[in-house]
Order: sequence, then C-alpha cells, then structure tokens
Amino acid sequence: MQTVKIVVTGPFNAGKTEFIRSVSEIDVVSTERKISSKPEKVKETTTVAMDFGRITVDDDLVLYLFGTPGQKRFDFMWEILSEGMLGFIVMVDSTRPETFREARSILETFRAYAPTPYVVAANKQDCDDAWEVDDIKVALRLDPKVKYLPCVSTNKETVKKVLLELLYSILAEMESGGS
Repeated sequence: MQTVKIVVTGPFNAGKTEFIRSVSEIDVVSTERKISSKPEKVKETTTVAMDFGRITVDDDLVLYLFGTPGQKRFDFMWEILSEGMLGFIVMVDSTRPETFREARSILETFRAYAPTPYVVAANKQDCDDAWEVDDIKVALRLDPKVKYLPCVSTNKETVKKVLLELLYSILAEMESGGS
C-alpha cells in the first residue's frame, strides 16, 4: 500500500478545514479554537496546529491530508507539517483578493521547504463576488505551468478534482525522476 502525504495550506478562512472534511473517510482530527474577536463575514474558529484527514483512493493508495493553520502566528507548524509531503494545495479565497498576496507568500514558503508539485485551488467559486480563476492567475503571477482549479471546499466533487490534479502532478514528477 502506498501512502501519499498532501498538505492543504493557504491564508486564514480560505477553506482548508472544510476541504479536508468534505472528502475524509475518517472524522477529521482538528485543532480548532474559538476566535475571541473576529471581523464581519469570518468564521468563529481557527486551526491552531493542524487538521488531519484520510481518503482511500483504491486498494493500493491512501492519501493523508494535513491542513495547516492559516494565521501567521501559527506558522511554526508549517515546516513541521511539510516534512515528508509529496505535494501541496494552496487554497485561495476567491472572494477576498486582499488575501492573494499572503497566499503567494505561503506558497513560496512551502516551495522553500520542499520543491514538490502543487496546485492552486480557487475556493468559494460558488459565491457571487468570487474572482474568476483566470483573474486569480493574473493576480498571483506564478509560473504559467501552475494548475489553477476552481473549487468549492464543501463540494466533494470539486475537492476530488483538485486532489486528482495534484496526484497527476505528483505521478508525473515521480515518473520523470523528480527533475
């Protein structure tokens, strides 16, 4: 049996916990704590260490999903969670362009920890004020080869598509010998 460690990262309130919850076959192990003061339109809890979920793809493949805290004050967990990862997903809140710069910074941090394949999941694509994926691509100014995928973290099908695209990238990397 092959296990693949995938990290789900991104800014605060981007949808990382919900992403993992929507596909995990086990109850997600979560370290969420209540937020004492929160801005309008923001959730009531935040991840302080990690979220953990598991999905069995088939008899030979199991994915372990680790969600990182999004708040900068918990970034000491990022390096710990990145150890042994074969790929990562950067969640971007499509309705909050003010977080795009932070998403790019988090992405660069994870690339420095391990130069593994990654994809960008443009979350909350079901919202009226969501930026189009192509506009997010322009705003983040990443390598043109990076895969940007529309996502709704509470929708199991879009979450599966994001995970599959990352798995394809990991497989391609393994077949090319990691070059």
